[in-house]
Amino acid sequence: MEEIFGVCGLKCSECPAFIAHKTDDGELRIKTAKLWSEWYSADIKPESINCIGCMEEGEPKIGHCSQCEVRACGIEKKTVSCANCDEYLCERINNFFKYLPPEAKENLEKFRKSKP
Repeated sequence: MEEIFGVCGLKCSECPAFIAHKTDDGELRIKTAKLWSEWYSADIKPESINCIGCMEEGEPKIGHCSQCEVRACGIEKKTVSCANCDEYLCERINNFFKYLPPEAKENLEKFRKSKP
């Protein structure tokens, strides 16, 4: 499967919601809904475990992705990654890193280093 990243550096193509949607894997949806319900103290239904990637046009988007400020900023600035932004490491993305696994920032740093 092709690697797909969110504007924040998360690897969408490794997200269970992305994989479940792409492969139509009902068992993965059930497992992920249960796990995320526990993690986030929320009632997440298996039918909501679907996503095409945050920077792809259209639906479905998983959870907060459709309301994500970082994603909205990327769309507004017409950039596919915070790493490409002249304001990189702005307050918005720095605050968001608190909620992301460290790999997201590592991916953005790698993208910045390979930027022409």
